[in-house]
Amino acid sequence: MKKIIATVITGLFATSVFAQTATTSTAATSTEAKVEAQANKDVAKADAKHTKEVAKADAKVDKATAEAKADVAEAKADADKKKAKADQKSAEKKADAKADKAEASADHVAHSR
Repeated sequence: MKKIIATVITGLFATSVFAQTATTSTAATSTEAKVEAQANKDVAKADAKHTKEVAKADAKVDKATAEAKADVAEAKADADKKKAKADQKSAEKKADAKADKAEASADHVAHSR
């Protein structure tokens, strides 16, 4: 009888150990699924953040390019304005020089008579 009781007790222990292993395995699989889902979620968040940062950087580049183009246009306008002023001054000096030359020529003619 002792052998039968020992066998029954051993069987119960073996059954309980097997049940615990099956429960642990199921729990481990469930935990792995949760970890994988969280990892996928983290990857999606990182991708979204990366895309947002790239878009932000592109916007900064576009803004800087637009500002640079505006600065270039402003510099060209200033240069054109200065060039026009210089041309006007040059034309005035040429006119004054021609007038002086004509006056000198007239004085020379008047003194020669």
